[in-house]
This record gives sequence, structure tokens and C-alpha cells, in this order.
Amino acid sequence: MRKAVLVTGASSGVGLALCKRLLEEDHELHLCLACRNRSKAEVVREALLASHPLAEVSIVQVDVSDLQSVFRASGELKQRFQRLDYVYLNAGIMPNPQLNIKALFSGLFSRKVIHMFSTAEGLLTQEDQITADGLQEVFETNVFGHFILIQELAPLLCHSDSPSQLIWTSSRNARKSNFCLEDIQHSRGQEPYSSSKYAVDLLSVAVNKNFNSRGLYSSVVCPGTMVTNMTCGILPPFVWTLLMPIIWLLRFFANAFTLTPYNGTEALVWLFHQKPESLNPLTKYLSATTGFGSNYVMTQKMDLDEDTAEKFYQNLLELEKHVRATIQKRNHQS
Repeated sequence: MRKAVLVTGASSGVGLALCKRLLEEDHELHLCLACRNRSKAEVVREALLASHPLAEVSIVQVDVSDLQSVFRASGELKQRFQRLDYVYLNAGIMPNPQLNIKALFSGLFSRKVIHMFSTAEGLLTQEDQITADGLQEVFETNVFGHFILIQELAPLLCHSDSPSQLIWTSSRNARKSNFCLEDIQHSRGQEPYSSSKYAVDLLSVAVNKNFNSRGLYSSVVCPGTMVTNMTCGILPPFVWTLLMPIIWLLRFFANAFTLTPYNGTEALVWLFHQKPESLNPLTKYLSATTGFGSNYVMTQKMDLDEDTAEKFYQNLLELEKHVRATIQKRNHQS
């Protein structure tokens, strides 16, 4: 029987590279591309089938920043599939990233310069906005939309006889100092991306606590520092051109510079082959690349505690009730 894999954000960047690599690992997968832009997904689907004709590649249109879209896509998936073996929760945004020049120059002359460049700690701020659902866009896209997707797809994921895996794209930039239980959407801060990735780490731990007994396991991954559509806008193209030789040199000192989406998927592909029951729920799996370009996987203990993870999970459940009631009211009025 074919393994069924769902990948959100599959039409570009890490998601696209992951789809290609998964089909190299198992050319008979049923791979479902969960994408916002259907026309882009169709192009990707045709290319994947051309190189892997024995695979089954399907598409579900979903925008995780729009809960109506998530509910619609979930219903469609439940009609198509009896189970999902893997769900890669990869879609995400970092809107209007701005470089903190003061932090950059102060970091250049500190002992933390390599750490700063490999994690972007303190370097980036973003301008968030409110979605049609009345939520912060980064939080809804990176965290809550995926949370609702999991809730809706639970019948396809929870099979105690054969476990399913959730694999989240997190970040080394997930910082405890940027997250607050009293402001889980980070509406009062300037680093919503970092906050959202820390929230992802918390949610993964909470999912393991609440769903392992039902056969669902969760892990988080950092793909490393790459040049993708998400990061290209941080600096003008000519600056990236000037920086690339320095970044290549830094790879000999910091393995986080994976640089390409292909390299960045190393940990995501590694998890595809692991028995989820054997994994530590408090561990983050990091894609790493040596100075000579060899890829490998590192582990890092997450800076969180299970009590906070459970409180965050309960907050999400409360928010889910509120949002569902709001959507039902809106649909009834229309």
C-alpha cells in the first residue's frame, strides 16, 4: 500500500525540494501538494510525475492564513484519503523583513557574530497585519492554520496500529524571549516570525503529550539558513552577491548555513525514515552542511517546558472555539 504524504507550501522553496527528495526515497508515494496557488501546484505536479511516473501526485488547494480555506481543504482530504502517514507542516511567511542595523553592527564586533548570522537572532523585525479571520497573519499562517488542519484531519492521522507523523518546519530563530503566553499572537512585538516558530515548538510537544496514545507523533525541524523567496527580500540582490563568499567561508565555522532548499531538507527527509516512537519529543532536528558541502542531521534540546506547552495548547483550543463560533455566525448572516 502506498504511503500517503501531505506537504503544505509544496510549490517552492523547502516544500518543493522536500517533495523531490521524498520521491527519490520512495518513488511510489502518494504525495499530496497542499498549496495556496493551484496553477503553480499544477506545474510542480507535472514536473514531479515526469521524473517519477510511478508516483501518485495530487493537489489540494489550501491557504493556511484563511480558516475557511483550511476547513474546505480538510473536508476534501477526508473524502480522498483513509489515512495520512506523514504531514509536513511547512507553509509559512516572514512578511516585510527589516534588518536591524544597530543589532547587526553591535553583533559584528562581539563573540556571538557567527551565532548571530546562523540564527538571525535579534537581526530581523517584521511588520505583521490582521487577516480576514481577525488574527495576526504570521501567527495564523505559521501556527494556527496548521493547528486547525491537524484538528480537522485527526481521523486520518490517529491510528494506533500504525503511527502517523507530523513534521513541522521550525527554526533556530525560535526564541523563548520573543514568546508570551499572554500574547500568543505576538501582536505587541516586532518579531512575530521568531515567536511563531517558538509556538510551533510548543505545539509539537503538546501534540505528543495529547496524541501519542492515539498513534500520532510530532517532530520539529530547522532547515538552516538558506537563500529562498522568503529570505531574498531582506537585502538587495547586489548585497547578497557580495555576502555569498563570506557566507560560504562561514560554513567552515557554522554548520547552519545550508544555503539551498535541497540541503535544508536533510532533517525532514531523515525523519521520513525514523520510527516516531523512538524520537525524543523535546528534541529539534537540525539540517546541517559542512564547509565542503556534505549534509547531515544534528539535534538540539528545545528551550521549553511541557507545562508551558500544555497551557499554550489549551489556549489554542479556546481560540479554536471562538473562531469556529465567529465563522458560523458570519456564514449564517451571509
